[in-house]
Amino acid sequence: MKTHTVYPQSEAVTSKERAVADVQPIAAARHLFVDNLRIYLTILVILHHLIIIYSGAGGWIYKEGRQDVITDALGSWFTAVNHSYFMGLFLLVAAYFVPGSYDRKGAARFLNDRLIRLGIPLAVYSWIIRPLLLYGGQSGFGDLSLSFVEWYTRQYFRDYGLIGGGPLWFISALLLFSLVYAIVRMLLPARPKKPALETGFPSDGAIALLALGIAVASFIVRLWFPSDWVYSPLNFQLADFPQYIALFILGPVAYRRNWLISMPQAVGRRWLRIAIGMVVLYPAVGILSGALTDDTPFKGGWHWQAMATAILQSFICLSMVIGLIYLFHRYLDRQNPLAGFLSRNAYTAYLIHEPVITFAALLAMGLMLYPLLKFVLMALITVPLVFGLSSLIRRLPYAERVL
Repeated sequence: MKTHTVYPQSEAVTSKERAVADVQPIAAARHLFVDNLRIYLTILVILHHLIIIYSGAGGWIYKEGRQDVITDALGSWFTAVNHSYFMGLFLLVAAYFVPGSYDRKGAARFLNDRLIRLGIPLAVYSWIIRPLLLYGGQSGFGDLSLSFVEWYTRQYFRDYGLIGGGPLWFISALLLFSLVYAIVRMLLPARPKKPALETGFPSDGAIALLALGIAVASFIVRLWFPSDWVYSPLNFQLADFPQYIALFILGPVAYRRNWLISMPQAVGRRWLRIAIGMVVLYPAVGILSGALTDDTPFKGGWHWQAMATAILQSFICLSMVIGLIYLFHRYLDRQNPLAGFLSRNAYTAYLIHEPVITFAALLAMGLMLYPLLKFVLMALITVPLVFGLSSLIRRLPYAERVL
């Protein structure tokens, strides 16, 4: 397969950097289907949190609380399936670009870039924007005896964590994983840069074995940290971190071995069918296992339901990861102007979607519609709104360097 190296337009590329970049794997070329996959995942995150507002199936800072049985069931199904794979796939996609960035920039510039691109938005959101959002929201629903400064200094960090509150736990995790990656690269002996050859895509048995490994690790972690337990200072749900760590590690491996572009179509189609089947069966498995009566055994501990849940989630995760990569590579490896706009603003959209959809829902709380219909209406409003505001924010002075 013939390809070429795409150099960032915003950076001056030295002859040394160009020499290093020219021997990168085929994966070093920018592939539009990966950018389109990021757009899909960003929109899915927005919809995931929006359905929580109207179905109550999950945790969010505001819920409308008018859901019926159908809304609750569909909302629970949608959020449970998403939770099984979408943030893991997000981490894999993010990690896919890490080796090329490190190779091109070296350790110092890579770490500086990560701290600017991830650390600055994380600090600004966690310590300024989210406190204002939460305090304002509380003020709207009841009297606060404390001023903002008193509440901020006495309660905010105690009740909402040190950093990475809300959806920005993902940014905290990505920054942490990137720092670990850089440390490992610095500790490893330097080797001459050589072009990577395409290697065979993992067999179905290897994929299944990885899924089982993630499931066993998740089950073990959930013996102490059930799926609803959160490490408050960083807002981490440790029950899911075996999957997140595995997929972040898989990103650089996929990059070096060109797996994302060398996946056989037969493999992609097969695992896509497996994913569809497991997603359809997900509710039935839960119901037959007693989830409607008591879902506690599914969250962790020495329960067969906890092991079954870990296995089901792990296989949904890997099958969805492979199936979606196949779909996007096969059918969506191109961009029109709209997709280009969405791609440029996807990161900022992720950063700001919590306050945007929350305030939009608060403004529309008096609109009496069937919850699922209201979810659809608000999705049509808030998704364009989030990306539109992201575009405006990125036009602010110095914002382009960070966002």
